[in-house]
Amino acid sequence: MFTILGFYKFKKLDKLNKKKIFFQKYFIENYIKGTLIISKEGINGTISGKSRNISYINKKIKSLLKFSKFDSENISKSHFQPFHRPKVKIKKEVVPMGLKILPKAKKINHLTPSKWNILIKKKNTLVLDARKPFEYEVGTFKKAINPKVKHFREFPKYLNKLDKKKPVAMFCTGGIRCEKASVYLNQKGFKNVFQLKGGILNYLKNTNNKDSLWKGECFVFDNRVSVKHNLSVGSYTICSGCRKPISPKEKNSKKYETGVSCPRCYDTLTNTQKTRFRMRQKQIMLAKKAGRKHIFQKEFK
Repeated sequence: MFTILGFYKFKKLDKLNKKKIFFQKYFIENYIKGTLIISKEGINGTISGKSRNISYINKKIKSLLKFSKFDSENISKSHFQPFHRPKVKIKKEVVPMGLKILPKAKKINHLTPSKWNILIKKKNTLVLDARKPFEYEVGTFKKAINPKVKHFREFPKYLNKLDKKKPVAMFCTGGIRCEKASVYLNQKGFKNVFQLKGGILNYLKNTNNKDSLWKGECFVFDNRVSVKHNLSVGSYTICSGCRKPISPKEKNSKKYETGVSCPRCYDTLTNTQKTRFRMRQKQIMLAKKAGRKHIFQKEFK
């Protein structure tokens, strides 16, 4: 069993290259896989490993960066390792939005799942899904609107069109995208901006099916692909042709081929690409048959 830790922290950081080398070393030594993004404005990561190693790394990150707790932290379990390797990346921003966030500037109303339910049931509340369209299609809250922007840097253009008089209830997977967007709205004069504390993952973990206003599953950026309530692994897989999530229903399409294509990308792939993908899938199946893991294998279910 593997423990998965998702987290972020907005905090001024320096000596990023030194920190990158340090984290890479500790991840490798402790058999940790996943991605950690570090920038001058803070850190954002999702990592996985054995419980004792994740607990150790959790404490080590806080100790090295000199803070007592993350702005948000989600812990879940998986019977397989959802990542291939450890990655530590230096970025200009932890989330690319072209907006600088100072820790003292974060005056955002974070709502628990129960209070969130009360707010989004109100007729005048704008429920805003801050994720990408393909994430929205996998699952979202009732009444939620998706801006349908391909890149998060485009998000401010959409936010500028919103009615400042309406309460805005914003959510994303773990909370970090909303954290930046909420600060942007506050700077633009919005008075009633609310954010789901801990994001969708925290909601699914702490809300039972009976009280839930969530419809569908939640896409995650690792080999679990999607999760359900209690953060159990969902039913979606990833298309090897376009790298987008595929539902069980979509697999019934004539345009779906394991390891090659799905209804979304079948008509856009060239014959050369399809041939190459079929060869790759053949190698993956041969490796599985021999009890080995292929370098291009993306799923471990």
